[in-house]
Amino acid sequence: MSVLIFRLNDVPDDEALEVRALLDEQGFDYHETTGGFLGLGVAGLWLIDADQKAAARQAIDTYEQARSARVSAEHAALRATGQAETLLQRIARQPFASLFYLAGAAAVLYLVLWPFLTLGR
Repeated sequence: MSVLIFRLNDVPDDEALEVRALLDEQGFDYHETTGGFLGLGVAGLWLIDADQKAAARQAIDTYEQARSARVSAEHAALRATGQAETLLQRIARQPFASLFYLAGAAAVLYLVLWPFLTLGR
């Protein structure tokens, strides 16, 4: 029976490619599922042989630790040189999306607080 070994939901494409290559390189038999048309399904990599789960999980965990260290080092280097994107730069790059998110947050805050604001009336 197949066993889920790696979820692909919200995983960057380069990381998914590297995990697929890792599984291929180490000789694990797996198949891939997508989230489906609406994204409601489980997008992931499934091991065909459940007996290989411990070895595959160990290989993926080792990879993820190395990737985390590498990405953290890259981000620290960008911050040290002043090339990392700041919040203000992101807002300037996407002003309409930023306004949309801000308006959404304000609407949710208003709806949550509205009963308490009208309680004494």
